[in-house]
Amino acid sequence: MKHEIDNLDKKILKLISQNARIPFLEVARECNVSGAAIHQRVQKLANEGVIKGSEFVINTYKVGFQTCAYIGVCVKDLNKLECIVDALRNIPEIVECHYTTGKYAIFVKVYARDNRHLLDITLNKISSIPGIVSAETFLMSLDEVFRRQLSAFDITEDEDNEE
Repeated sequence: MKHEIDNLDKKILKLISQNARIPFLEVARECNVSGAAIHQRVQKLANEGVIKGSEFVINTYKVGFQTCAYIGVCVKDLNKLECIVDALRNIPEIVECHYTTGKYAIFVKVYARDNRHLLDITLNKISSIPGIVSAETFLMSLDEVFRRQLSAFDITEDEDNEE
């Protein structure tokens, strides 16, 4: 079910998606409402699944994971996708998993220490999962240029004045 997002929700989402650690009182000042109102709105957005959580982002290079790759996974039986995804979830180097259309049923993003580690993940961990026909490294990322949250909730000045 889709949640109705009003301008206050949009402002809150914009602020907290830019900085998950921003104090609610600072958000309240930016939105010209009380801290309690912000707390209630954020709780409501979380309860309705609009906000899925907050996170610290680890710099993979700083912790020794120099290789980022995207791997397409072909499966034998689409009815076994849930079991395959459960097995993929148990591989800690996989940080994203998506159902896809086309040649690959599943697409994963993997961080590895180096190319040899990536080879081990691909051949010994992913390809050995029952039901997987093949795992093909689609591309390797040379460097993450930027990462951000969805910015569809940017507010224009005209919308700010509606409240």
